[in-house]
Amino acid sequence: ALFLAAELNHSPAHHSRKSSRAGMEQDVQKIIKALNECLAALPQQQLQRVTHIGVTGQMHGVVFWKSDKGCKWSESGPGPAFEAEQVSPLITWRDGRCSPSFLASLPLPQSHVSLATGFGCATVYWYLKNSPDFLKAYDAAGTIQDYVVAMLCDLKKPLMSVQNAASWGYFNCRNKSWNTDILKKSGFPVHLLPEVGDPGSIAGRTTCAWHGIPKGAKVGIALGDFQCSVYSCLTERTDAVLNFSTSAQLTISMPSGFQPPEAPDPSSALTYFPYFNGDYLAVAASLNGGNVLATFVGMVAQWAQELGFQVEESAIYPRIIQAALAQNPSKLSVHPTLFGERHLPELLASVSGIGASELSLGHVTRALCCGLVENLCSMLPVQQLEEMGVRRILGSGSALARNEVLRQEVERIFPFPVVYGKDVDAAVGAAMVITLNLSE
Repeated sequence: ALFLAAELNHSPAHHSRKSSRAGMEQDVQKIIKALNECLAALPQQQLQRVTHIGVTGQMHGVVFWKSDKGCKWSESGPGPAFEAEQVSPLITWRDGRCSPSFLASLPLPQSHVSLATGFGCATVYWYLKNSPDFLKAYDAAGTIQDYVVAMLCDLKKPLMSVQNAASWGYFNCRNKSWNTDILKKSGFPVHLLPEVGDPGSIAGRTTCAWHGIPKGAKVGIALGDFQCSVYSCLTERTDAVLNFSTSAQLTISMPSGFQPPEAPDPSSALTYFPYFNGDYLAVAASLNGGNVLATFVGMVAQWAQELGFQVEESAIYPRIIQAALAQNPSKLSVHPTLFGERHLPELLASVSGIGASELSLGHVTRALCCGLVENLCSMLPVQQLEEMGVRRILGSGSALARNEVLRQEVERIFPFPVVYGKDVDAAVGAAMVITLNLSE
């Protein structure tokens, strides 16, 4: 089995580029080029033994393509590979062009998930209103991982898992169907919506011997990256998974048979993600995680440059962490919601409790790390975790793995044992991770 996982916004091969009105896009050609490079680097003898391919990637985002011209296959090294052809940019989950007022103007979904900017259907509505000609060039759409599956299997109609469909908005998880009646009444191009299947089902078979992987290998329906990262480590319902990578999430598994409410509470920070086998995850999904730390490091680098010093951002990270390790928590308080939150999109960051003796880089970094953990804790409080039977925290994600100060704050704020390690820190925060499992 071959498992492909992509947190594409981390990869230096495909920097996000901002477009107008807070848009956030990535180049699909570069993404597929990086994918081909990763496959080409794997041992050929092992690739030839692969019989199953699993794919996961960014939820919420959307890419459009022409179904009969979405890619072109060519010989590349030891076997054929495909290149993106008539494909739009990937509009990512970080896209911010759908303002709160724009979202409020859209029809109310029949879904347990509140609509937010960066969701696939919201992005389609934005194009429908602001650039309708853009949509006319395409007849298929999906997440970036759905696109890969469609190209591998030559699907004329893309197939999407319930996990990814729920992340797009306007999807009813109870009956596993799009809100087609609601969408049609508002002129939404429903022909772009993929068909939907269950996580774990087979989407099709490879139509070519992809990089030496035999033709006819089974390809699973594409899965949500968050669900896969949780699945990689969550074994007990009494565990909670805390992930800090670009963004941050705190999640627990709901009891078997749980069904989310028919309508969401727009003010609630908690949402329910479809998981596997009909189960759900209760998730506090913050938009503020490692991206806030990256912004802070960028600010420090910019200040240094304005003062006449050239300091690489990669050199700043270890220095600020080391400085923070020398400081204890203080009265300095950072509320780090630079990117708002889905339930409070206009929320901004703030700093309070500023004292003259607590302005060092170490103090500020410590307060920032504390604020990131406290913000997530406010979305799913300790008392609620205790009431839900949580006994342990599983810590994962690239930001958590690289930042001892962040780990210290997690252990200080949460009154549970916290476990880290390679068994937990899996499938999260990687630019492109390809794991080969030849157990079959």
